[in-house]
Amino acid sequence: MIHHKYYIYRPIHFSSCEDCDDGGEMEIIMSVFRIYVEKKPEFAVEAQSVLSDVRTALRLNLTNVRILNRYDADKLSREDFEAAVSTVFSEPAVDVVYSELPELHAGERVFAVEYLPGQFDQRADSCEQCIQILRQGERCRVRNARIYIISGQLTDDEFAKLKSYIINPVESREASLAAVDTLDTNYDIPTTVEELEGFIDLNEKGLRAFIEHFGLAMDYDDIKFCQDYFRNTEKRNPTITEIRMIDTYWSDHCRHTTFLTNVENVDIRTPYIKETYDMYLNVREEMGRTDRPITLMDIGTLAAKKLKADGMLPDLDESEEINACSVKIKVDIDGKLEDWILMFKNETHNHPTEIEPFGGAATCLGGAIRDPLSGRSYVYQAMRVTGAANPLVPVEDTISGKLPQRKITVGAANGYSSYGNQIGLATGHVAEVYHPGYVAKRMEIGAVVGAAPAENIRREAPVPGDIVILLGGKTGRDGCGGATGSSKSHTLESLEHCGAEVQKGNPPEERKLQRLFRNPDVTKMIKRCNDFGAGGVSVAIGELTDGLVINLNAVPKKYDGLDGTEIAISESQERMAVVIAPEDLDKFMQEAAKENLEATLVADVVAEPRLKMVWNGNTIVDLSREFLNSNGAPKFTDIVVEAPSENSDEDIYDSAESWSELLSNLNVCSQKGLIEKFDSTIGAGTVLMPFGGVYQMTPSQAMAAKIPVLKGETNTCSLMGWGYNPDVSEKSPYHGAMLAVIESIAKVVAAGGTYKKCWLTFQEYFERTQNDPKRWGKPMAALLGAFKAQLEMGCGSIGGKDSMSGTFENIDVPPTLVSFAVSTAMADKVVSTEFKSAGDKVIMITPEYDENGLPVFSSIKACFDKVEKIIADGRAKAVWTIGYGGVAEGIAKMCFGNKLGFKFDVRLSAKQLYKPCYGSFIIELSGDACADESVIGSTIEDYKIHGMDYTIGLDSLQRVWESKLEPVFSCRIETTKATPETYSYSDRLHLTASIKAAQPRVLIPVFPGTNCEYDTARAFERAGAKTETVVIRNLSASDIEESVSYFERAIRHSQIIMIPGGFSGGDEPEGSGKFITAFFRNPKIKDAVHDLLKNRDGLMLGICNGFQALIKLGLVPYGEIVDMKDDSPTLTFNTIARHQSMMVTTRIASDKSPWLYGCEVGDVHTIAISHGEGRFVAPASLIQQLAKNGQIATQYVDLDGNPTMDIRYNPNTSIEAIEGITSPDGRVLGKMGHSERIGSYICKNVEGCKDQKIFESGVAYFK
Repeated sequence: MIHHKYYIYRPIHFSSCEDCDDGGEMEIIMSVFRIYVEKKPEFAVEAQSVLSDVRTALRLNLTNVRILNRYDADKLSREDFEAAVSTVFSEPAVDVVYSELPELHAGERVFAVEYLPGQFDQRADSCEQCIQILRQGERCRVRNARIYIISGQLTDDEFAKLKSYIINPVESREASLAAVDTLDTNYDIPTTVEELEGFIDLNEKGLRAFIEHFGLAMDYDDIKFCQDYFRNTEKRNPTITEIRMIDTYWSDHCRHTTFLTNVENVDIRTPYIKETYDMYLNVREEMGRTDRPITLMDIGTLAAKKLKADGMLPDLDESEEINACSVKIKVDIDGKLEDWILMFKNETHNHPTEIEPFGGAATCLGGAIRDPLSGRSYVYQAMRVTGAANPLVPVEDTISGKLPQRKITVGAANGYSSYGNQIGLATGHVAEVYHPGYVAKRMEIGAVVGAAPAENIRREAPVPGDIVILLGGKTGRDGCGGATGSSKSHTLESLEHCGAEVQKGNPPEERKLQRLFRNPDVTKMIKRCNDFGAGGVSVAIGELTDGLVINLNAVPKKYDGLDGTEIAISESQERMAVVIAPEDLDKFMQEAAKENLEATLVADVVAEPRLKMVWNGNTIVDLSREFLNSNGAPKFTDIVVEAPSENSDEDIYDSAESWSELLSNLNVCSQKGLIEKFDSTIGAGTVLMPFGGVYQMTPSQAMAAKIPVLKGETNTCSLMGWGYNPDVSEKSPYHGAMLAVIESIAKVVAAGGTYKKCWLTFQEYFERTQNDPKRWGKPMAALLGAFKAQLEMGCGSIGGKDSMSGTFENIDVPPTLVSFAVSTAMADKVVSTEFKSAGDKVIMITPEYDENGLPVFSSIKACFDKVEKIIADGRAKAVWTIGYGGVAEGIAKMCFGNKLGFKFDVRLSAKQLYKPCYGSFIIELSGDACADESVIGSTIEDYKIHGMDYTIGLDSLQRVWESKLEPVFSCRIETTKATPETYSYSDRLHLTASIKAAQPRVLIPVFPGTNCEYDTARAFERAGAKTETVVIRNLSASDIEESVSYFERAIRHSQIIMIPGGFSGGDEPEGSGKFITAFFRNPKIKDAVHDLLKNRDGLMLGICNGFQALIKLGLVPYGEIVDMKDDSPTLTFNTIARHQSMMVTTRIASDKSPWLYGCEVGDVHTIAISHGEGRFVAPASLIQQLAKNGQIATQYVDLDGNPTMDIRYNPNTSIEAIEGITSPDGRVLGKMGHSERIGSYICKNVEGCKDQKIFESGVAYFK
C-alpha cells in the first residue's frame, strides 16, 4: 500500500480577473475538497479496539480493521484548505493522508458511516471552528464520514451483521462512497403550520385514530379533554404545533402523569405495609390534605412536608423556582462562615440511552447539570448510577429490536464520561447495577451537586414588561419528541421511529453557560431561569411565567428548513431561558458575549395568562395557562399491593470458594475499567478518589468534594451516597426502598457525615402500569417503604425523578427506587474505606432487624450514632458500610487498597459473610476497642484472609475480582516488556528573569472546551502571581479578530503564558489541541510568543491539553513555534483506547527548568492524571538528544520509583515513561499530570507528596 504524502481535491474554478465585478478580487465558484485521514498502524488504537470488540462480540473471522476519516469541505479557498490539511484534518506524526480511497485488496470490504441529517457532529463542527480560527474569516462547511475497511473471510450475511453492529440507525446511516459536487442541502422552507381541520368534530373512533396517526403519548381521555377545550373555550381547531406542544407538556416525563393519577381503592394485605399506608393516611389528615387526591406523588413527597412542619428540615431553601433540591449551608472560607446554597439533582435518560447509548448518556449528564445551573449554582461533582443486564452475554443472544447489552453499557459509559470530562465536572462515584430486568430498558442516572454563595442568587416573579433571553446552543431537529418518547413503553416496531428523539450533546457550549452563571454580576440580573430539557421552547420558556408571547423566528437555528412546530418542541441541548428586566438587556448581552455565548431576546412577559407563540407573523400557539396547567384529563386507578415474595435464603456455605464466587458476582466484582474513564479530580476539590490506598484498589462508597470557593480556602465539603439492591427490590419493593434509604444514609455516615443533617432525593423507575392494579402496587409499596424510612430517620426526600416506562413488550425492569443521600462535613474529618496499617483491631457494628426482615429504626439510629462518635473521636482509620456482598465483600475490598491481610478472631455465619445487612459497619480502629465494641478480627501484613477454617490468598482473590468485567471494561492490558531508562540531569545553574516582577502576570487563555482555568488561576494566585483569564471568542470573524488583537497585547504585558487543560474543540477533529494550535499559529500571536520567550525571558507552561498544544506547536521541545513533520514528537491516543483518570507517581528527571527549581532530581510525587491522549511518542534519536540536554523533565514510575511501561503506573504507555518535557533552555514546560489539582485534604485516600511547587517556582523565577 502506498502512503500518499500529498493530497488533491475536487476541481476548483476561479473566474478570471476581468470577470470580477470589483476588477481584482477572485471569486471562488463553489466546489468540494475531499481527503481521507488514517492513523498510522502503530497509532491506530481505535481500529484495534474495534477489531477486538467485533471479534469478541460477533465472533467473526476478521484479520484487520482500518478506520479512515473522510472530510468534505467547501466555502474555503485552495490555500486555506491546504493550510488545514496538516494542522486541522491531520497530524503528520501520527496520520497518513490520502487523496483517494485506498484500493481494496483480496478479502477486503469497505463501507462508510455518517450521522443522520440534523444530528450534531462534534468532529465536523470542531473542524469548522479550527479552520475559522486559522484563516480568521467566516466559517467554512465540513462534513465527516468514517470509512471502515474490513479484512477477513466474511460471508455477505456476516458482513451485514457487522455493519448492523457498528451502525446504530437511530443516529447514523450508511454513507455513499461516491464523490459529491456540493454540501448544500435543499431544504423546503416551510412558512406555515397545519391547522387540524375537523379536529373538534371527531368522534371517539376518530380521536383514537388521531392519536395513532400522530404517534402521540397522550391517551384517549387527554385528547378528548383537548377537543372539549378547543371546541368549547377556543371555539376553533388547533394547530399541529398546539397538539404537539400539549402532548409534550402533559407527558409523563414533564408532568408526572402516572405519579399524579388519583388513587381510589387500595388493597394491601400485608399487615406491616398496611400499617405504613395507615400512617400515611394519618399524616395526610394531620397536615390538612384530605381534600386532595391520594397519588403516588403525594406519598412520595408527604414525608418531607411532615418533617418540615415538625421543624426537622430547617435548612430547606424554598422558592417558586423548581430547579433542583436546595438547602442552606454554612461554608468556612479562611476561617469565616459564609451563607451558601447547596443544590443537588438526579436525572435519568433511560429511553434515549437505550436507543442511542453515547448521546443518551451524554445528555443525561448535560441535563442533570443544567438543573442546578439554572438555579445559578456551580455544579462541581457528579455521581453515575446505572442499571444494565449482563454485558457479557453473547451478541447473538440479543433480543430482536434491541442493541446488545455490551454495546449499550460501553457506549453509555463513553457518552457520559465524554460529556463530564469535557465540561470539567468531577465524577466522584460510578456504579453499575446488574439485573436481567434491565434488558427491558437501561437505567441511566446522573446525580450532581452544585453550590453558590446565597447572595449571588436572585429569585423574583417575572412581571409584565420583563423579557426572556435564550442563551447557548442553536435549535435543530435533534430531540424532537424526546419527552413523549421517554414517556412511552416500547416495542420492536416503535424503536424504528425514534431517530429524531435523540439529542446530541455539545459540552464546550454548556461549559460557557457554567462560566457565565458563575459571575455574580450576571446572576444578580436573573429573576428566573429554566433550562432547555424535555419539551424545548414550549416547556423551558413556557413554564417561566403565566403570560408569554414567544417569537419563534428569533430562536437561533442550526440550519434552515425547521418549521414552527420543530422550533417549539426541539430538545436541542445546552440552552437556557432567563427572565431579566428590560433595562438589564444591554449589560446582560455584553456579559454573554464576553463568554463567547450567543444570546437572543425571544419572548416578552405579558399580563394576560396565556402562552402564545408567533412564527412568520402568525400566532401558531395561543392557549390559556389554566388549560395548560390542568395537566390533561384526571386519571384514576385502583391499587393492589401484593405480598412480598418469600426471602428464601438458599443454602449458603462458608468456604474459601464462597469468597471467589462472591467476588466474581457482577454486582460485587471490580468496575475499575469502567470507573477510570471518568475524570474524578477536575476542580481540585475531590476529597475521596473513587479508589483508595497506595494501589488504588479499594472502592470508595461515597463521594466527597470541597465546596467550590473561588477565593480563599475552605474545609467544608459535600458528601453523597446512594442505595439500591435490585434483588431485594424484586422480591419486595417495600423492603427494597426502605433499605435503599438506609444504605444511602449509611454511606454518608461511614464517610464522616451525619444522618442528623442529611437530605434525600429519589429516583423511581418502574414498569408501565398498563392499568393493572397489581402493577401499580409496586411503585406504591416502594414509596411506602421510603415514606416510613424518611419519618423514622428524620431525613426527608426533598426532590426526585420518576420514570414509569420500564417495559419492552413483555419484559419489565426490576422495581427500582434509588435513594441518594447528601450531607456536608469537614474535609479533614472525612474517612475512607481502605485498611490503613497492619495490627489494627477491626470491629463490626450491626443493627437489629425484626421477624419481617425490616430494620428496627431505633437500633439503626443507635448504630449510626456510634459510628459518628467513633469518627468524631478520631478513632476510625477506615469505615465500610456493609452492602450487597455482606462482610466478605467489605473485608476483601478494604484489604485490596494497601495490600493488607485480615485475620478473623470470631466465626461469622455464612449469612453474615455473604448477604447484605444494611446499616452495619466494619471499622478499622486507631487504638483498642471499647468493652462494648464487637471485635471481629485484625489487619495483618500477610496478604491473605485467615478464616477460622481456611486461608485465602488475596492475590488470587483480587485477580478473580478484577477479571470478571475485563472483557468489557479493560484495565490490565499487555503493553511491552521494555524497561525505560531512568533519566537524571541536574543543573545547578538556575536561570532568573532579567526583568524582575514582584507579582508576575500570568495569561491564561480559555478556548471552547478549556476546563482547568479556575484550578490553574487559583494555583498561580496562591503562589503570588496575578492572573488574567482571557476567553477566546469565535462566534464571528470579527470576534476572532478582536480576540487575536487583545491576546497579542496581553502577551506583551505578561511574564507567563499558561495553557490549561481541557478538551479544546472537543479534542476534535480526532486529535487534541488543534484549536489551540490554530490560534497560536496566527502570525501576531506567534510573534508575541517568540518575543516573550526570546527577548523578555518569559515562561510558558502547558498541562494536559496545554501540553498537547505546546508539543504540536513545537514550543516543546524546540522552544519556538514550528511546522510539524513526520518525525515530530507528539502526544497521541492512550494504548488502552480510552480515557484514563487516576493518581500516578512521577519522578523528577531534570531540574533544568525554572518550573522545577523547587524540586530535586529523584523526587517522587503523586499527581492526578485525566486524559485520553497522553501517550508521548518520539524518534529514539530525539529522545537521546532530549535526555542529553536535560529536557526530559518527569517520568512515570512504579511504587519503587522506577520508570515503567506497566499500564497501572504509566497509564498511556508513553515511550521511555516520559510524562513531561521542556524547551532547550527549560523556560517552556509541558506535562500531562495535573499539578494544579492540589490543596488540603485533596484525594486524601491516596497518600503521597502531591505538590511539585511548580507554580511557586515559576513565580520565584521573576523575583
